Amino acid sequence: MPHKILVIEDNRDLARLLELHLSDLSYRVDLAFDGVAGWDLIASNRYDLIILDLMLPGIDGLEICRRLRSQPVYTAILMLTSKSAELDRVLGLEMGADDYVTKPFSIRELMARVKAIFRRIDILQSDNRTERFDQPAIIRAGHLTIEPERRKVSLNSKTVDLTAKEFDLLLHFARHAGRVFSRAQLLDKVWGYGHDGYEHTVNSHINRLRSKIEKNPAQPEYVLTVWGIGYKFAE
Repeated sequence: MPHKILVIEDNRDLARLLELHLSDLSYRVDLAFDGVAGWDLIASNRYDLIILDLMLPGIDGLEICRRLRSQPVYTAILMLTSKSAELDRVLGLEMGADDYVTKPFSIRELMARVKAIFRRIDILQSDNRTERFDQPAIIRAGHLTIEPERRKVSLNSKTVDLTAKEFDLLLHFARHAGRVFSRAQLLDKVWGYGHDGYEHTVNSHINRLRSKIEKNPAQPEYVLTVWGIGYKFAE
């Protein structure tokens, strides 16, 4: 069954252009031109990906992102932002958006990002199916507890609020404790694409992850740096 995508974009010409190109890739596409209509569609449908403009009338994109991440069902989010909206991009990623594209963007770039998100989702789902038989339902490391099925992380029995990408990154590390991963490998495994220009993304996500799970982020106990190579999860 083809992936189902919702595009929430108040620029109708852009929304219809995205619909055209996404449909050419055999995706099923719905459109909404404001936040209220978009949320109504989310409430009554199941989508695999939401392409979400942050500057929307009615309900803005950040609020939609926040509402989505408060729900138990995971839906991928690709944000559309302006060059001047750096703070909104950071907030969107913190709230759990999977990726963003800055306007103006090329259609080719956006289609590549969409494919990368679905490739990552397919890999993670495949990993979940194959590893379910030899991986514990709950992963424990020190005072850290990870529940993959519930996408929940606890530290000292207190829930840790992680973004979608931070959770995927931590779960990947924990399932391969002791194995060293380069930044390029993490981009490929967790983000679904590899590009030298995006390796700083790995660093920033690891820094934020450490700030949430480490007692002292400068001297981490869980996510360790292997100098000159990359990172690993403590055994």
